[in-house]
Amino acid sequence: MTVYALAQFTIHDRARYEAYAARFAETMKGHNGRVLAAEENPEVVEGTWNGTKLVLIEFPDEASWRRWAFSPEYRAISVEREAATQGSVLLVKGLG
Repeated sequence: MTVYALAQFTIHDRARYEAYAARFAETMKGHNGRVLAAEENPEVVEGTWNGTKLVLIEFPDEASWRRWAFSPEYRAISVEREAATQGSVLLVKGLG
């Protein structure tokens, strides 16, 4: 079943975040993930949202997401994102 990783966060250390972002695409190779959206300051059409960045990534199944999210390559750079941002990552199962 398709899963989506939805990251929503506020960037408070731009330099560290950019260091993470520069290496992000390389970590996705071979993990069957596809970035569907990545936007700073998306338009809020209902309710409130205080973040500054939203990223939506699709994976064919949860196992593929876990292989990527916990891979040595991604874990090596994720420390930069974790230090540079505050927010959350949600794992959402697709329909059907």
